[in-house]
Amino acid sequence: MTTTKFSNDHQRRLPSQRPHGRIHGGRSIPMSMVVGLSCGGTASRFRAVETSERARMTAIANRPDRAVADLENANIARIYDYYLGGLYNFAIDRQKAERIKLTLPSVDLLARGNRDWLRRSVRYLVAQGVEQFIDIAAGLPTANNTHEVAHALNPRARVIYVDNDPSTVIHGEEILAKEPLAAMAEADGRHPEQVWAHPAIRELIDLSQPVGIIMGGLLVFISDEDDPKGLIAAYRDALAPGSYLAISHLTADTVDAETRAQVDRMVAAYQAGVGAALHVRDKATFASWFEGMELIDPGVTLMADWRPDPGLDVDAQTPSRQLGYGALGRITT
Repeated sequence: MTTTKFSNDHQRRLPSQRPHGRIHGGRSIPMSMVVGLSCGGTASRFRAVETSERARMTAIANRPDRAVADLENANIARIYDYYLGGLYNFAIDRQKAERIKLTLPSVDLLARGNRDWLRRSVRYLVAQGVEQFIDIAAGLPTANNTHEVAHALNPRARVIYVDNDPSTVIHGEEILAKEPLAAMAEADGRHPEQVWAHPAIRELIDLSQPVGIIMGGLLVFISDEDDPKGLIAAYRDALAPGSYLAISHLTADTVDAETRAQVDRMVAAYQAGVGAALHVRDKATFASWFEGMELIDPGVTLMADWRPDPGLDVDAQTPSRQLGYGALGRITT
């Protein structure tokens, strides 16, 4: 992921401490004005909504709390936001995103399919009575993400987005400035103890009650040497009975040779473009991560097949349909 430098004297605000908006030049400026863009189908169709891109970047760079987002390098969370049709990305992100898309033309549909799976998973969890969510390696809280889905069904739901990239957290705090029941937590999801110790988690999440853990963007970045199965077990063992782990992951089990070659080139492009190493795994490996949990029907499936909404999800006839598994596990003891 990208590395961002920021002032050592900047302290993250908890939800109870955040102002309703940021102050710049003596007045409050919502983030939508600072980085608002209008989406088209390609990078060339983006246009500024309120100001020029240079002015928007200057406004962010001159924030009075002196926390500075990295706007010089492509950011993986903003690239993902671009693929989702979101508003929080810049020219450098879109350029890198389009280069990656040359290697796997359906990568944007893969991202949207993963987001569709997340939405269905969150809706299911809310229906089961879950009121607390931790979205790990979440990226930006945009494009109808976890808190928006949960709050549409239960306005009392509490949501924490965890990410280890300071730029992502800075942007996320702006986006969530008026959301008292949603917050960003700057922590490394590879280290559960960092997550549990974060002040935002301690303020909003009661670990003695059921929690829905979302891992839609973490494990693809975890190497086998870093033991993703053991990491999942560590989260599982810290949660109360009635909690859930919702996990998705990149795969290429059933694709043809051409699509597999495209996936390999996409992995290389991510590594070259943003320094992120992606890992592709098979169904047996993915299924083994749910040991000690009750798999929720329909079990381990392609993301597109996990409780689909007919007619509402991303076109399932593209190669992206075969490129991701999804499943939910329930903690019973």
